[in-house]
Amino acid sequence: MSVENKALRTHLHKGAGLLVPGAANAVTARLIEELGFAAAYVTGAGVANSFLGAPDIGLITLTELAQQVAAMRENVRLPLIVDADTGFGNAVNTARAVKVLERAGANAIQLEDQVFPKRCGHFAGKQVIPAAEMAIKVKAACEARHDADFIVIARTDALAVNGIDDALERAARYIDAGADVTFVEAPRTVAEMERITALPAPQLVNLVAGGLTPMLPREELARMGFAIVLYANAALQAAMQAMKTVLRHLGTTGALDGVAEMLMDFNERQAIVGKPRYDAMERRYAL
Repeated sequence: MSVENKALRTHLHKGAGLLVPGAANAVTARLIEELGFAAAYVTGAGVANSFLGAPDIGLITLTELAQQVAAMRENVRLPLIVDADTGFGNAVNTARAVKVLERAGANAIQLEDQVFPKRCGHFAGKQVIPAAEMAIKVKAACEARHDADFIVIARTDALAVNGIDDALERAARYIDAGADVTFVEAPRTVAEMERITALPAPQLVNLVAGGLTPMLPREELARMGFAIVLYANAALQAAMQAMKTVLRHLGTTGALDGVAEMLMDFNERQAIVGKPRYDAMERRYAL
């Protein structure tokens, strides 16, 4: 049984308000752990943006995602919630995705009911598969997990397509199929958010800067009843903005004067990526 699976499961109750930042790569996961967060979210959008330089439109493969998860697991001990998009196919593909990602080090998998190729939850033009098909994929995911404490999160994007009533009906159906947590993506109002937390399972809310969901503080979201408060791409957006600012300044002035305070200290950077540990290994195994 995984210690990380059990640790994550202890937070899965109404009103826990577990704050989970997203990580697009292993160095971000290390920062999340170092700063004391209890879990990290392996963001599909972030992996697509940072690894492929592409938008979140279903371009990442299972193999590429598993490589990112394995790199994070090698570097951190905190639980990893992995965005597995649509499960990379039908129910059979979804079962394999669970096995591959669990072996790679995932402690939870998030699946969504969009058609393939999917789109970012805050993009226009989404489409959803029949609820019955998604319920079968949720069942397949639950039956495929090796550890009973491995968590299956079922997301629905139906709110933008069919409205809040259909989204809630779908989430309830996915709970009946075995989902441990459900995630109604992109509610637009507080009233919709309060209806979501009335569902009979822990709920996840995703906050996106510039997105559709009201950016309420963690305390308010916990009071409403959310178990997980996700900031999937806040770190990536911050890093991209900082890189753009520094590179523009460098290109304009030919120097870092004026933006040096935006750069992490060299020694701190080496500490975050574990250089002292590798130095110790080199000394241990030196001839």
